[in-house]
Amino acid sequence: MMKFQWTKLNAWTTAGVLAVVGAVGVGSASLSPMHAHAQVSTVRGLPDFADLAEQVGPSVVNIRTLEKVSSQPTAGAMDEDMLEFFKRFGLPVPNIPKGQRPNRRQQQPDEEQPTGLGSGFILSSDGYVMTNAHVVEGADEVMVTLTDKREFKAKIIGYDKRSDVAVVKIDATGLPAVKIGDVSRLRVGEWVMAIGSPFGLENTVTAGIVSAKQRDTGDYLPFIQTDVAINPGNSGGPLINLRGEVVGINSQIYSRSGGFMGISFSIPIDEAIRVSDQLRATGHVTRGRIGVQIGSVTKDVADSLGLPKQQGALVTGVEAGAPADKAGIQAGDVITRFDGKAVERISDLPRMVGNTKPGTHSTVTVFRRGQTKDLSVTVALIEPDDSVASPSQSEPKAKASPAAQKLGLVVSSLSDAQRQKLKIKGGVRVDAATDAAARAGLREGDVILAVANTEVSSLKDFEAAIGQADKSKAINVRYRRGEWEQYALIRPAR
Repeated sequence: MMKFQWTKLNAWTTAGVLAVVGAVGVGSASLSPMHAHAQVSTVRGLPDFADLAEQVGPSVVNIRTLEKVSSQPTAGAMDEDMLEFFKRFGLPVPNIPKGQRPNRRQQQPDEEQPTGLGSGFILSSDGYVMTNAHVVEGADEVMVTLTDKREFKAKIIGYDKRSDVAVVKIDATGLPAVKIGDVSRLRVGEWVMAIGSPFGLENTVTAGIVSAKQRDTGDYLPFIQTDVAINPGNSGGPLINLRGEVVGINSQIYSRSGGFMGISFSIPIDEAIRVSDQLRATGHVTRGRIGVQIGSVTKDVADSLGLPKQQGALVTGVEAGAPADKAGIQAGDVITRFDGKAVERISDLPRMVGNTKPGTHSTVTVFRRGQTKDLSVTVALIEPDDSVASPSQSEPKAKASPAAQKLGLVVSSLSDAQRQKLKIKGGVRVDAATDAAARAGLREGDVILAVANTEVSSLKDFEAAIGQADKSKAINVRYRRGEWEQYALIRPAR
């Protein structure tokens, strides 16, 4: 089976660039922008992108990044040939301290060396330029070249790695800014065009159609998928509709070689503008958080919870003291709506919460034990995850009951001191987790709070809940690990 990988279009070095020959098909008739949404049956030829390229081309820039390097060798430095491999094939370069980057013999101390090329476009006439975060991240100097060959040293206003959006500023006025389009009007099958510097070839124009919208690739944003030819060096360049409006920023490709294979992805411009506005105002991006870990609602999850359809985001963990905890959200809940907007899939929730201003009072709709509840939550400011200590593991072990053995669990009662420390009223402590329980992710020290949608306050409750559970289905378990409440499905061996 062939393996594919998501590839960010990292800055491309100009060494070893091969000549590229392209062919352009010409249709028998041209389509004007107002006919961009005509039905297939009325299309008699391909659109002519020449006027569009002339119109938007001057707003697209070439970005060159430089980094200071030292001539002193450093132990553990990455081999220069290996780093060149990452750059040449457009692969994200590993996070290596600057002092450990490879050193060329002829370099002088603190000499600035080119690290690659990317693209960008002019946001405003006074010199603000948008590009990708991975184009400028780690650069000591950023040079911006306009289509009229003027070159400027740019100041990095800010970049956001989560969305891969960056804003830089050059000291110039009267620049031709792009027009921002409405992504909600973008349709699958619509013609779009890209301009950028693939492999360092400046002002290269490519075209194709929108293949899909709201495409999830594991990143924070939903992407626009196209078949427009995008290659290393196109990073940060604009995706343009037939009205001459920017609808996205070219960011990633789906490839097994690092080069274009017919699928490319762009950041929706509305999301990018939301980020760039914050970067221009404060230099950084603030996002909301409610303190939950989430998972996909699979068929097993829906069946075990009695959820009518596979929809929403499954709460697999709740951070103690976080907004979700204070609002009463529990591990095992399925969040189906946030502020009245439907959560169709797991990736919808982080975007909705992240785009909510910290301090906002929001309504979260959850599905719990066959019922829907509306809970009020106050969104907090996102912060890095902190490691949490596990509950004490020095308590004496207990023997596994027959019911618990079927799940691979050995559990014991909690002492009053343990309950007080964890600030819980009930539950049983996991003394050992093997087989099905281990496969579900449970481990020694976890505290089980509920089994098969039934609260557990004692060993007796635990045994009763297991006894009544439908053994033909996966058994859902809500448990506490450190400061987090979490959720798992145990699939008993048949």
